[in-house]
Amino acid sequence: MGQELCAKSRQPGCSCYHRSEGGEARSWPRGQPVAKEALTDLKEASCSMTSFHPPGERQAVSAGKLKSKRPRSNSDSFQEEDLRQGFQWVSELLMLMLVKKNSVINGQLVALKVISMNAEEGVPFTAIREASLLKGLKHANIVLLHDIVHTKETLTFVFEYMHTDLAQYMSQHPGGLHPHNVRLFMFQLLRGLAYIHHQHVLHRDLKPQNLLISHLGELKLADFGLARAKSVPSQTYSSEVVTLWYRPPDALLGATEYSSELDIWGAGCIFIEMFQGQPLFPGVSNILEQLERIWEVLGVPTEDTWPGVSKLPNYNPEWFLTPQPQRLQVVWNRLGEVPEAEDLASQMLKGFPRARVSAQDALDHEYFRALPPQLFQLLDEESLFTVSGVRLKPEMCDLLASYRKSHHPAPFTKCW
Repeated sequence: MGQELCAKSRQPGCSCYHRSEGGEARSWPRGQPVAKEALTDLKEASCSMTSFHPPGERQAVSAGKLKSKRPRSNSDSFQEEDLRQGFQWVSELLMLMLVKKNSVINGQLVALKVISMNAEEGVPFTAIREASLLKGLKHANIVLLHDIVHTKETLTFVFEYMHTDLAQYMSQHPGGLHPHNVRLFMFQLLRGLAYIHHQHVLHRDLKPQNLLISHLGELKLADFGLARAKSVPSQTYSSEVVTLWYRPPDALLGATEYSSELDIWGAGCIFIEMFQGQPLFPGVSNILEQLERIWEVLGVPTEDTWPGVSKLPNYNPEWFLTPQPQRLQVVWNRLGEVPEAEDLASQMLKGFPRARVSAQDALDHEYFRALPPQLFQLLDEESLFTVSGVRLKPEMCDLLASYRKSHHPAPFTKCW
C-alpha cells in the first residue's frame, strides 16, 4: 500500500527505509465513505503542516508558515533558509520525484511515503491514524513529518530523511553491537517512548525496522500506523498488535485492556537483540509457539505471579509445560558482560504487565549512569548529539574493515 522514496542531492542510489503498510493496515469498506471524524483528523493534520499544493493549485506560501516548528535532525547540515526556499517550489518537483525516485529539493533530503488511494476504498485507516498523531508529536527521537501532499490518486507523507533503520544497522554489524552504542540507542528509544507515553500515545508496533537511524546515530521512532491515543480512563483495544516476535505475553493471551507497558516489552526485546545480534524468539510463526518460548525463560505464570492471568481469553494451562524461570543472562549471555544491563532488561520483560518499568523510570536506571549528565537535562527537541563528546563508537565490523583496507588493497564493502 505505502512506499517511501527519497530525494537525494549527491548519490544516485537510495538507502532510505522502505516498507509496505503492515500490521493491521485496513482500508474503509467498499462503497462506504470515510468517517467524518477520520477525514477531519486527516484534514487537520494536513492543515497543521506546511502546505504543499499539487500542480495546477499552486499558491504563494508565506515563509513564516513554512518555518519548521522544531529544529530538524541534527544530522541535517542544511540551513532552514534552504528548506523554506525549497518548499516553495517542491510542488513542481513532486510528480518528477515519484517517477524518478531521486531528485533535489535545494539540497534538502526527504523521504516520501506514497500511499495509493482507491476511489471505492478511500483513505487507508492507518494513514489517517498516523497523520493525526504525528502532527502533535514534536521530539528529537520521533521522526519528523514535514508535510502531507494529497491528490485524487495518492496521499504522500513527506518525512525527514534518515540514513537507515536499526534492523539494517544490526545486519551490517552481525554478532551484536558495541555496548556503548547499545546504551546510546536504548537511551534514545526510551526517551522517545517516555515522550509519547506522556502524550498518552501508544506506538503498538515497536521493532527494529520501525526505529530509524541517522548518519550521526540519532534514533527515531517511526511508522505510527498502528499507534493509538490512550484515552483516560482505560479503553479496550485490539490484542492483534505488534509484530509477533515483539508482542508481549498479555497481548498474546488476548488482553484488550493495556497501556504503555505494551511498548515496554517490545523495547526490552530490542534491547537484548542489540547485544546478542539476533531476535530473542526467531522463527516463531504462531501465538502458541511464541508463548512457549517466553515461558521457557520467564516460567509459566500463575495467579500468584500474575493476578488475573487465568481469566485472559487465550489462557489454557494444559497447553504449556512448567519450566522454572531463568536468569536472562543465562539465556542471552552478552547481557552479563555489561553492568546493570540484565537488571534493566529484567524490569522490562516482566510477564505481569503492571510490573514492567515505565520508560521514564527506565531512563533513571543505573545502567545509564555512564552517560554524560547533560543528557538528562536535554529539552524534548534537542538531540543527544548536541552534547559535546557524545558519538557512536566504531563497531567491530568497521574496525575489521579498516584493518583489511590497510593490509589488503583488494576491494571491500564498508559496513557503515
